[in-house]
Amino acid sequence: MYAFTGVSLTVALNVESLPSYSVQELNEAIGTLLERGFAPRFLLHASVSKRQVKKGHLWLTLTDGKSSIPAVIWASKLKQIKFQPNQDDGVLVVGKLNFWATRASLSIQVLDIRPSISTVMRKFEVVRALMLQEGLIDSERKRALPPSPAAIAILTSVPSSALADILRTAKERWPLTRLLVVPIPVQGDVAKQIQSVLSNLMACFKQLSIEAIVLARGGGSREDLMVFDNEKLCRDLAHFPVPVVTGLGHEDDLTVADLVADYRASTPTAAIVALLPSRQEALAKCNLMRQRLEEHCAWRVRKKRQALLERHDLLKMQMPHLVLKRHEEKLLHQDQLLKALSPDRWLFRGFSIVSDERGNIIKSVQETSQMERLIIRLKDGQIISIVDKIKPDLKTK
Repeated sequence: MYAFTGVSLTVALNVESLPSYSVQELNEAIGTLLERGFAPRFLLHASVSKRQVKKGHLWLTLTDGKSSIPAVIWASKLKQIKFQPNQDDGVLVVGKLNFWATRASLSIQVLDIRPSISTVMRKFEVVRALMLQEGLIDSERKRALPPSPAAIAILTSVPSSALADILRTAKERWPLTRLLVVPIPVQGDVAKQIQSVLSNLMACFKQLSIEAIVLARGGGSREDLMVFDNEKLCRDLAHFPVPVVTGLGHEDDLTVADLVADYRASTPTAAIVALLPSRQEALAKCNLMRQRLEEHCAWRVRKKRQALLERHDLLKMQMPHLVLKRHEEKLLHQDQLLKALSPDRWLFRGFSIVSDERGNIIKSVQETSQMERLIIRLKDGQIISIVDKIKPDLKTK
C-alpha cells in the first residue's frame, strides 16, 4: 500500500519502473495476451440476433439473451460452410477470438457453424406453438382495421424516437384522429406492467372512443424484444376488444405478439400509416369527386339547353307563315317540275308530236298505215297530213 499525502502521483511512483506504451503498442500487447492466454478454438452456444452481409463477409451478432458479441464468417469460409444462419436462429459456433489492435475491438471468427436452439428462440417457439394450439394465430380471427378511427391508443415508451415518429406521421397523415399516448416499459421483464396497462385500457376504451391500439417499440436487438414473447401478455393482446397493431423492433424482427395481433407492421411508423387514412389521398379523392360533379352538372345543363333549343326550333317551324311558306315553296317546286317535264318544252326545241285522228300518239311506223290522216303538232300549231308511204328504219330491226 502506498499513501500519497500532499505528494503528486507522478512523484510518489517511480515512473521509471513502469512499462511505457503508445496506444498502438498497448493494443498489440493486449492482442498478444489474448492469443497466448485464451483457447485457440472453442465452442459457443448462442442465437443470432443480427445478420448482415458486407463485401461478401457475413457479420453476426451472437447472444444468449443476456450478453452479445459480434462474429464474422469471412467470404472464403462462407463458401465452405453448409449452414448459413438467419436472424433468430439458434447456433453452435466453432470459433476463435479476433482482436483488432487498431481499434481495440474483439469479435469471434467463425470457423464452423451449426444450428441449435437458443434461449430467445426456444421461448418464441414454445409460446408460438401454444398460441397456435389455442387458435389465437388463426388468420380468420384477425379483424379489419377501422377506415378512419376517431381515437387510437399508442402504447410505447415515453419519450422515445418511436413515439416522436408516430406523432409526426399522424399529424401529417390524418390530424382528425385523436391519439391517446399510454406510456409503458418496453425492455426487461416488464410483461406484468404492460398487462396492467392493457387491463386498465380495456375497462375504459368505450368511454374514450378508442377504435384500435398500437403497440410500438423502436429498434433494439431480438433479445430486447423477449417481453413480447410472453405467453400471458400475448393472450391479453389476442383477446383485446379492438384491433391491435404491432410495430416492434426492426422489419426482420418477429415476436409472438406480432403473430396474435390483427395487423403486424414492420416499424412503429408503418403501424400508424396502416391505421390512418392519407390526408393527401382523401384530398385528391375529394377534388376528383368535385371535378366529376362539375362535369356532370355542366353536361346536364348542356343537355337541357340543347333540348330547349330543339323544342324552340320545332315550335318556330310550326308558325303559320312559315308553314304557308313551306307549302308555297313545295307548290313552286312541283310547278317547276311539271314545266320541266311538259311536252311543250320539247316542241319549242324543234320536236313534234304525231297522233292519229283519235288523239293516240304515234310512236312507231307500225302503228299507222297508208292514206291514214295524221295530226302533227308543232310549237305554234298543227299540220294535218295523209300518210303517203311508210318506210321502216332497218337499224331498229
